[in-house]
Amino acid sequence: MSRGLSLRNLFCTLVFTLFTLGIWARAQEALPDQVPTPKNNPMSMAKLNLGKQLFFDPRLSKSGTISCNSCHNVMAGGDDNRSRSLGEGFQLGGRNAPTVWNAAFQSVQFWDGRAASLEEQAKGPLVNPVEMAMDSHDTIVTKRIAKIPGYVKAFKEVFGGSRPVTIENTVKAIAAYERTLITRNSPFDRYINGDKKALSAEAVRGFETFKSVGCVACHSGYNFSGPALPVGTGFFQKFPAFEDKDIEKKYGFMADLGKFEVSKAESDRHLFRVPTLRNIALTAPYFHNGKVTDLDEAVRIMGKVQLNKKLSKKEIRSIVAFLSEGLTGEIPVQTLPVLPPTLGRTLLN
Repeated sequence: MSRGLSLRNLFCTLVFTLFTLGIWARAQEALPDQVPTPKNNPMSMAKLNLGKQLFFDPRLSKSGTISCNSCHNVMAGGDDNRSRSLGEGFQLGGRNAPTVWNAAFQSVQFWDGRAASLEEQAKGPLVNPVEMAMDSHDTIVTKRIAKIPGYVKAFKEVFGGSRPVTIENTVKAIAAYERTLITRNSPFDRYINGDKKALSAEAVRGFETFKSVGCVACHSGYNFSGPALPVGTGFFQKFPAFEDKDIEKKYGFMADLGKFEVSKAESDRHLFRVPTLRNIALTAPYFHNGKVTDLDEAVRIMGKVQLNKKLSKKEIRSIVAFLSEGLTGEIPVQTLPVLPPTLGRTLLN
């Protein structure tokens, strides 16, 4: 067995084989109409409107300059097109910001899957010293949100109770808004639903190549990020799976230990949550460290270090045509929310 081969690689090979036998037909599905929603956070228009305000509000950061949208720009690809995002004091984040588009279909969040839900994910950046850098979740609630009358009123209307402004309700509202960020009706969705003219001939060849070379072994399912799993159960793969000294020297992928950084379990070394490929043409740069700026190069690298194959220029061109043309969905129209005022005073230190 080669040095880079692991049990997870064998699993990928098995999955691909099952797909070719027709068992993995679910790899060819359009996005579903319904978004997974936890029972303790039902959707409502008032809640998602509140969540949208919070998502765009830079007052939830220490300096009042960074909002969720700063790194996950919903006016574009749902990320910031940077290798690593800029946080408080122009600090650089540790990893490339994943897109927020269709994140509701991911069963875990972050590259290392450390957050089991959108609600849990929303908590992290607020107090991360490199990101929004608030002292604590309590500070966000008591010194920011609870001192803005418009927010207090909105929280009361949405959540009720004697103390509606809590960090739990804050992230519930943000997550509710994020569950509306779905890019349906891509050319691939129309194609798989019967419109055979939705994709160009080159993109169709790319889809067939995508399947035949083995990409679908990991990038399966309607979100092209693996099988649909229960919330909190992540679909992880080792990256890179096969050693390529030239690629590693140029891009340094292995400097990041992935899920191991959270679990400290040796079996989790270099494991990463499989990211969605939807809207991939909009979300450069690529990979967890954001060091690959070109989609063609990203496909070449994936062939080499994940499939142990040297893809031809023709294969790469076709796959890129499928990814860029086929998987770019319709971005819902976004309007900037009016944020509740602080009424003649500042909340910032």
